[in-house]
This record gives sequence, C-alpha cells and structure tokens, in this order.
Amino acid sequence: MICNLFVFRHAETTDNSNQIFSGWRDPDLTQKGLLQAQEIAQQLEHEKIDYAFTSHLLRAKRTLEIVLKPHLNVPVFVDDRLIERCYGTLQGKSKIEIAAEKPEWFAKVHRGYDFAPPEGESLKMVESRTLPFVVHLERWLRQNPGNVAISCHGNSMRPIRRVFEHLSLKQMLELENPQDQAMEYVLHVHRVNIDYVEEHRLETDWPSVVVPSSVKLATDPQNPLKHYY
Repeated sequence: MICNLFVFRHAETTDNSNQIFSGWRDPDLTQKGLLQAQEIAQQLEHEKIDYAFTSHLLRAKRTLEIVLKPHLNVPVFVDDRLIERCYGTLQGKSKIEIAAEKPEWFAKVHRGYDFAPPEGESLKMVESRTLPFVVHLERWLRQNPGNVAISCHGNSMRPIRRVFEHLSLKQMLELENPQDQAMEYVLHVHRVNIDYVEEHRLETDWPSVVVPSSVKLATDPQNPLKHYY
C-alpha cells in the first residue's frame, strides 16, 4: 500500500523577516509569506489530498489553509508534535544580535543537536517528538489509506526529511528548509522502519522546558493518531 506525503514548512512570518527567534511565539505571515503559501498551493493544486496535519500555531495553520483552498472537505488535525522548536528565553530576541555577542554559543544553539537553550528544546528533543508522529501516522494509514499534507516548522521538518531522504545526522543539521516548496514522499505502509525512534525516551528532559498555556501539549482531541507527548 502506497500513500503520498506532502510535507512543507510554513511561509515567511514577521519574525522570520526580522530575524527573530520565534519558537513558540505566534507571529502572522507577511505579504511575502502569503505569496509563498500560494506557491505551495499551486504546486499541490492537482494532487489528491485526503488528510492534513498541522501544529496549532497561526503560521502553520494559515499556510495550510491557503494550500488546501483548491481541495474540498479535507479533514485537518492539530498535532503539536509538529510544533516549532522551543527556544526558551531566546524567543523574541534578535538572531543577529545574539550571533554577534556570542558567536560560538549561537552556533551551538542554531545547529547543535543536543544543546538546549535556557528553558528551551534541543533539536534532539524535537526529533524525539516528531519521529513518533511519523510512526503513528504510518500505523493509522494502514486502516485509513490516503494522501497526507503536513504543515511543519523549520525544525520539526528536519527529522521527517531525515527519515524519507535517508540523511545522516550531519546532513539533517545542515538543512535549510524552503518556505515556498512542498517535499513529496512516497510512504510504503507496513515498511516504515525508524530504528532510532524510542517513544518518550526524553520524558525526563521535558520539565526543563517552560510551556505556555497556549501550547496544546495534549493537542487536538479530534486527532485520529491519539498519541501525545
């Protein structure tokens, strides 16, 4: 059984434009972002999309809404395992200023794997919640086959690409995800094998992350995958 996954990063936001650490902040799309989302919509206009998943953040939801305009009655499910990496105390601060003040530290935050900023997540922690989403999606599609659109964030998209593009850890860390293009992957149901996925392996690390009430760690109760943090 084969299902197609259309995976894309949200379009440009005001934080992206201003080089701000966004994380779990909730900025809107810019005018450029609206055009980028339309580019993705045109790319997928003639594809069949049966289901869609997004985080609860406005930028991911608005991008998905634009992408799905040509498609009728596609059920959309919120799953915050897809949410952007939490940057903790860096959220709202200038990337340019931090890079100038602490270049080595910034490099570890920006492209390190297991380095978490204060009150934030490491990319390893993001991977530990994103990969189980892929596994649970494959299990669900066994009973509910169809094509899936996934509206991601820059860092939650990295582990997904690592799986389907067979990337090394180094290659994943070097990725720059476009904001105007969908990646299309063929999911061979019953053949997903992610050896390094260990569900809830980082549970003990999560208390160090400051979680605002707006973040739906329990995600959408309508989510058919029914697996959360």
